[in-house]
Amino acid sequence: MKPRTRFTRAYFDRWYRDPCRRVLGPAEIARRAALVVSVAEYVLERRVRSALDIGCGEGNWRAPLLRVRPRLRYVGVDSSEYVVRRFGRGRNIMHGDVEALDALPLRGPFDLVVASGVLNFLSEVALRRAARTIASLTSGVAFLELFTTSDDVVGDTRGWRPRTAARYRRLLRGAGLVQCGPHCYVTRFTARALAALEWSG
Repeated sequence: MKPRTRFTRAYFDRWYRDPCRRVLGPAEIARRAALVVSVAEYVLERRVRSALDIGCGEGNWRAPLLRVRPRLRYVGVDSSEYVVRRFGRGRNIMHGDVEALDALPLRGPFDLVVASGVLNFLSEVALRRAARTIASLTSGVAFLELFTTSDDVVGDTRGWRPRTAARYRRLLRGAGLVQCGPHCYVTRFTARALAALEWSG
């Protein structure tokens, strides 16, 4: 996992706000939020009511999600002391580590779980633990943005753990998660209600 001391204001200025360096701007995040809400609501057959954003940074997913579903209960988790001190109360972000989600007082399960740009940095043991916890916290869809050795990776790659797509699929299947769309996963229990070609077992 990346050292926590890196996640200062300067880090977020560089990777979140600098238009020359940031990987995703507001429009890209808004498109992802709209996609994931649509997939979750398709699976749940109702409106999304809650979202957990793991490794949320400054909570950049919060506003796009609330624009789509204003009554949504948003909970963010991040390891940055700067983020929690500055945005914790106003954006409902708690201090926590993706490697120890199961130790946090999270009132799950959540209709939507987002882990964007965080799981690629975990060790094998930590990823297995996080994936199991994510599965237990997901009642609808989990958006797990993962990139493999076959992908062109841009952005902050210091500490990135290279893995093949096959390896990620095995790890996620082992945690009880199966793919049902672009970076979208459901639990095996939820998948039983879907048609055979709506998910990859």
